[in-house]
Amino acid sequence: MKTIALCDMLCSSYHIHPHDAGERRLHPKEVVFREHLVMINAHLRIPEDMIDASTTMQQFRATLDRHVFFWPTRRDCLKMLDTYTRREPNEAFTILELDAHDLLFAHFSAVKLSKYDSGSSPRFPKHCTYKKSPNMFLPLNDFQLVDRANVTWPTKASEIKEILMEERVTKVSQYLKGIYVYDRAAIPEGWRGYAKPLQDFITGR
Repeated sequence: MKTIALCDMLCSSYHIHPHDAGERRLHPKEVVFREHLVMINAHLRIPEDMIDASTTMQQFRATLDRHVFFWPTRRDCLKMLDTYTRREPNEAFTILELDAHDLLFAHFSAVKLSKYDSGSSPRFPKHCTYKKSPNMFLPLNDFQLVDRANVTWPTKASEIKEILMEERVTKVSQYLKGIYVYDRAAIPEGWRGYAKPLQDFITGR
C-alpha cells in the first residue's frame, strides 16, 4: 500500500520487474521498485490442456504479467480474496474500490475484458468450453460488437469476469472510493480517509 500511495499508481508485474518474462513464479517474489520493497504474486499452475494451440504457456504467462487486473463485482473480489487468503494465510490483504466509469474512461485504449478467470487453474480442464490465450481478452472498444454466439468474449456486462489494463494505471487517487483493510494503520496517512473495515466488504454492509 505504501508504494501504491507514494507512486499513485498500480503496475503490472512486468512493469515492476521486467525479468524472466513468461517464466512461472512458484512463490511470491519480493523485489525493489522505486526504492521500495514490493511483493509480486506467484503464478497458479495452469494445465497444458487449457492453453490454445495458437500460443504457448510461456507466451500466455508473459501476457498476464503485462496487465493490471480488476474484478467488477463484490462476488468476484470475494472469490479472489478467498483464493489468496488460502494460498498465503499469513498475509494481510487490502481491497481497493475504484470508480469504474472514470477509471475506464481515462484508460480506455488500454482496457481489455475477459469472460473467464484468465489466471485460474480449472479443476477439470477437459470440461472447459474455452482455451486460454492472449486472444481471450477483448478490447473495450470492441465490447458489444461481438457475435452473441461466440464463447470466447463477453457480450454483456454480466459476463465480464475480469477487467485488464496494459502495463499500469496512473493517478489512482483520482478514482479511489474506498480502501478495505483489517488494520487502518497499514494505510499511508494521506489515504486513511478512504479506510473502511475489510469485514464490512466481506459481510456486504
